[in-house]
Amino acid sequence: MYALENVLRPYAWGSKTAIAGLLGRPASGGPEAELWVGAHPDSPSVVVTRDAAAAAPAAGATGDGDRLALDALIASDPVHHLGGDSVAEFGPRLPFLLKVLAAERPLSLQVHPTLEQARAGFAREEAAGVDHAAATRNYKDDNHKPEMIFALTDFEALCGFRPAAASRAIFQHLADCFELAGLDLPPLIPQLLEDLARPDEPAALRSAFERLIAGGEDVSAATAAVVAALVSGAPMGAHVAELTTVVNLNGDYPGDPGVLISLLLNRISLAPGEAVYLPAGNVHAYLRGLGIEVMASSDNVLRGGLTPKFVDVPELLKTVAFEAVGVPMLSAETTMLGQELFRPPFREFALQRVELLPGAEPVPLAQSGAAVIIVVTGSVLLDSPKGDLQLDHGASAFLPAAEAPVNVHPVAGATGPAVAFAVTTGMKA
Repeated sequence: MYALENVLRPYAWGSKTAIAGLLGRPASGGPEAELWVGAHPDSPSVVVTRDAAAAAPAAGATGDGDRLALDALIASDPVHHLGGDSVAEFGPRLPFLLKVLAAERPLSLQVHPTLEQARAGFAREEAAGVDHAAATRNYKDDNHKPEMIFALTDFEALCGFRPAAASRAIFQHLADCFELAGLDLPPLIPQLLEDLARPDEPAALRSAFERLIAGGEDVSAATAAVVAALVSGAPMGAHVAELTTVVNLNGDYPGDPGVLISLLLNRISLAPGEAVYLPAGNVHAYLRGLGIEVMASSDNVLRGGLTPKFVDVPELLKTVAFEAVGVPMLSAETTMLGQELFRPPFREFALQRVELLPGAEPVPLAQSGAAVIIVVTGSVLLDSPKGDLQLDHGASAFLPAAEAPVNVHPVAGATGPAVAFAVTTGMKA
């Protein structure tokens, strides 16, 4: 087992205090958006025990030999570190990535490709010689990025298309507000009402989405008019959450197509302890909150708005699944061994939440292949057939497949509960 140091991503939308507060360390003073715990080659965690040099003497340990990038450690013996079944299915790379995510402002409206789309897109951009750091690069790797988010605080998000009739009802409400106030109705709103009235729901959603994502003066003018009406006191009726979101998003991204696109999407509020999963093609945006995010190990994002970054509309439209979906909530499964598991319908990962009171019996990790673990409250002791490792508040570790099974114990003398999150593959052991 290897203690880790992890990479903090300082994106502008990140909270300045949430991750530091969760992990019990001083804040950096700047935005702290994501902490990456894993072996993605863009920001791999670093193994910090002296055993790293002995485990992979030819893999490029730095300094005096006690620091080694986790992807390099895994590459030194993939079967030992990942397990033969994982290597056979996912190749010689850690198939998942854990992030601690802290959104103070909305993230971009985005969608992730299927595995086939990612492979084809990556190969196409490689053949064209598009620099990996180029602003116009869509595919950073050849993997898909299904994901889930577990809320640690109240967590707000947009997630998947709502039924076309439900979106039409919101735009009709806006049209009625303009009429009652004697205001000129922006031409875009009747056009969207017509789009969303089409009997073929996927076609209705696609038509409305394409009209908005095209942007231009009509979209920005309609957005400004809607926001002005709402700020001036137009009644929100039964759509308070959705229309308040429109006002707030426009404050961050005035006139952006994503502001009105938000009315096509499910507006969700997660309480602490709730989770949702996001398959390929699901248009979504995290708005605010702190959570544990888990995904297949990829950084492929097709953006659709609420961002100053590159938006490739034709490529985006190839990846969006134009279908109304219910909110894909993910409930915990409690096993006979006392394991609290979140298993989305993806093979790459499953999340386990571990909570231990002082003096409690150990909880076994539901480890299938490799695992990573991070402690967010108190301290835990990891016990495997090959050794022990204590992790204190804020610490994390990589657990090779060859060291399973691992049990998680409360630390002797603890006076309060310990809470940790562990990720392994979604393949059952």
